[in-house]
Amino acid sequence: MTEPRECPDSADLHLATRRAVLRVAVGMGLMLSFVDFGSAQEAEARNARPREGDRFVFATGERTGHVVAPSDVLLGGPPVTAYPVDAGTGVVRDGSRLNEVLLIRFESAGVAPETRAYAVEGIVAYSAICTHAGCEVSVWRAEEKILECPCHASLFDPRDNARVVGGPARRRLSRLPLKVENGELVASAGFSGRVGFQPG
Repeated sequence: MTEPRECPDSADLHLATRRAVLRVAVGMGLMLSFVDFGSAQEAEARNARPREGDRFVFATGERTGHVVAPSDVLLGGPPVTAYPVDAGTGVVRDGSRLNEVLLIRFESAGVAPETRAYAVEGIVAYSAICTHAGCEVSVWRAEEKILECPCHASLFDPRDNARVVGGPARRRLSRLPLKVENGELVASAGFSGRVGFQPG
């Protein structure tokens, strides 16, 4: 015959329940902190400036998020607006508009020698953010092959290292050197300088 089991003391039962609840709470807290940490890492990666090895995806239009191939950048413009993509993680660096890149193709002979050194297959890349007031450089003057900022009409010549050719901007657009790997456009380094507006 088995002996009857004693009822646990209510103080012991309360203590055991409290410990179980604390274990669950600590576990949930740790899990949430890992989720927060992961989210913070992804946000940081999305905001990071382009780096060597980054690929490019379309930033706008029907092909948003698709990889930009050299053949997608048409000779003589208009520019393709793109975001860099971390080649290792696949994270699109679209967390900051300062990462917008303009890709434009020219005949190599029509590009200044200094610009040619940073181009590939006649394709050049520049920051899409104006150095005057930080607006997006979004107008393409097709006949002149000039980039224009619609805010204050600053003009940049992409064939000559995005030199300022008109308007109030005093600094060129930051360039992004390119190369081709496995048929894809790839950044061969980061931006040549600080992107966008610099208060003076």
